[in-house]
Amino acid sequence: MAGRIFTRSENDITKVRSKKMNSADVPDIVIGRLPIYLRALNFLLEAGKEITASQELAAKLGISSAQIRKDLSHFGEFGKQGTGYEIKYLRDQLRKILKVDRDWAVALVGAGDLGHAIAHYGNFDKNGFHIVAVFDRNPRKIGAKMGRFRILDSESIPTVIQDMDIQIAIIAVPADSAQQVADTLIEAGVRAILNYAPITLNVPPEIRVQYIDPVVHLQRMTYYL
Repeated sequence: MAGRIFTRSENDITKVRSKKMNSADVPDIVIGRLPIYLRALNFLLEAGKEITASQELAAKLGISSAQIRKDLSHFGEFGKQGTGYEIKYLRDQLRKILKVDRDWAVALVGAGDLGHAIAHYGNFDKNGFHIVAVFDRNPRKIGAKMGRFRILDSESIPTVIQDMDIQIAIIAVPADSAQQVADTLIEAGVRAILNYAPITLNVPPEIRVQYIDPVVHLQRMTYYL
């Protein structure tokens, strides 16, 4: 994988070798900022820009330009101070690093109000995350349609996960059943979970879990009010 820098003295793009990093070598907080950079680069491309600098990204994101350069340096030399990044190329490299240069099949467990909202959130499909199966344990919901989805019995999770080679799942069930759902998903082969249930899951260290609890975020904000 090669990065590119835009030099002051010439108009061509010079290729620079990027580092091949083990994921364990990169701090998790750095990985967490890469999607933010990716989103900003997409906005700049949509605005018709071709070249940007860390200072411009910093102004848009509220992150120091030094931090942006340091974060990117974990993966290679994509630019130099005082020069610019070729936006499309840097965007494409970040997509490869995050492995979002491909499509991902996603399972959704929970067909309640929250699950319904998640299933119809258009940005998942736009960014390559395609919900392909929706599960629920409520007999009144099993077999019913939820938009384009036919709700499946949660008992079929192992078979469907394995047959469709699903590695990512979203949990949108009550807290008292979230751990059991997570255990079933992991045993079936799921490696990453986006958890909306207000509970911390007990999972093996190799399983990635991201938590989304709006109440926790609101409680953090009220501290400053």
